Amino acid sequence: MPTVGVIGLGSMGMGIALSALRAGLPVRGFDVAPDRVEAFVAAGGQGGSLDAAGDLDIAVLVTVTAAQARDVLFGAGGLAAALPAGALVIACPTMSPDDARDLAVRAGEAGLLYLDAPISGGAAKATEGALTVMASGAGAAFAAAEPVLDAVAETVFRLGDAPGAAAAMKVVNQHLAGIHIASAAEAVVFGITQGIDPAKTLEVISRCAGTSWMFENRVPHIVAGDYAPLSAVDIFVKDLGIVLEAAGAAGFSPALAETAAAAFRAAQAEGLGREDDAAVAKVFARQAGVALPGAG
Repeated sequence: MPTVGVIGLGSMGMGIALSALRAGLPVRGFDVAPDRVEAFVAAGGQGGSLDAAGDLDIAVLVTVTAAQARDVLFGAGGLAAALPAGALVIACPTMSPDDARDLAVRAGEAGLLYLDAPISGGAAKATEGALTVMASGAGAAFAAAEPVLDAVAETVFRLGDAPGAAAAMKVVNQHLAGIHIASAAEAVVFGITQGIDPAKTLEVISRCAGTSWMFENRVPHIVAGDYAPLSAVDIFVKDLGIVLEAAGAAGFSPALAETAAAAFRAAQAEGLGREDDAAVAKVFARQAGVALPGAG
């Protein structure tokens, strides 16, 4: 049974680590925040330091950015130098296809297998072991990853043997996700301008053709006036930035993504970057001169 290390114990990483642990895998958790490691150890896992990770067979990177993943692997005291030859790196961050390909090449040069494996489903699905994984990489990487994928994923899309293909699909997903969150928030504020209580908008639109997964998931945050970050505004500033960069490189101008990105950047500029991404509604509410639930 492979020994698994999960690097990054945020809402998604903690769920992945707990799901792997529940599946019977020996799991070690790593995070820059000691309290997260302590919480994982209290749940029955193990902690440790990256420079003493020579016993890991699989390293699952659940960092926020490609730069963080690169630093974890190849920075001072990086994981790549500690892992045994033939160990597998499963990289889950949303990143550009170019970044995924670069990390895969460098991992290969270090004698490691690499699976490009961005994830979708949110913290609840991570904890349930029911994520959707978009994955691409060599057959040997898929074979080595099977125990982890079985533990954490409900659906695994195999998108080819070349790293970067899965990253590209995740960028398409984030294109839609960012637009859907911004449009849901805008629609709630529009409803307020028409005299409709946000709770009623949620109740009705959730049963109509205008709904979306993001509408049904994020609008309850707005209705409750609860912006504790499950996925922060800062994340979608980053992710839609990746969308726009990739689109620009392809000579494509995604007008809807550009509009959504501008709304998230405005929320960030208003000091809302660390609030839940549903807080983009506050930008629209300010523009419309209306009050959201819990404001005041």
